[in-house]
Amino acid sequence: MTDPRKLALGGLCLALVTVATMVLRIPIPATQGYFNLGDALIYTTALLFGPRFGLVAGGLGSALADVLGGYQQFAIATLIIKGLEGYVAGTLGREKTQTAARAAACLAGGAVMVAGYFLAEAFALGLGVAAAAAEIPANVVQVVAGTIIALLLTRALRRQEQRA
Repeated sequence: MTDPRKLALGGLCLALVTVATMVLRIPIPATQGYFNLGDALIYTTALLFGPRFGLVAGGLGSALADVLGGYQQFAIATLIIKGLEGYVAGTLGREKTQTAARAAACLAGGAVMVAGYFLAEAFALGLGVAAAAAEIPANVVQVVAGTIIALLLTRALRRQEQRA
């Protein structure tokens, strides 16, 4: 049976990823996709609570943002790609205490995201290699920004937890 506190925490993380993904959306015309800050909350969740939380919050939270925001064509790909992104970041970064190790975990998860969207857009969604390649720079910036924000958030949240 699932612990109600973990279930509530997972739901909160999922909701935060959804909101962070929807609050700032900068369209990318070549693919009909968008730049967002949801990765920051995916990485924060993954680093604080591990790969399963990162998988669920990243995949479901981001896919929900796609559906609610009118980007339904990406929802299935997003579910898989963002879920894997959170899982990788959580697997590699959960028990790490050094900032460089946490950053590397986020960047590894981000590499999964960049490659995943390139493949999905180029082949599964049929947008073509050129259009998919046009989104890579924005996705890289999204990963770097998400990593920086997540590192700051996790540091602040861990300090707060130690004080309590």
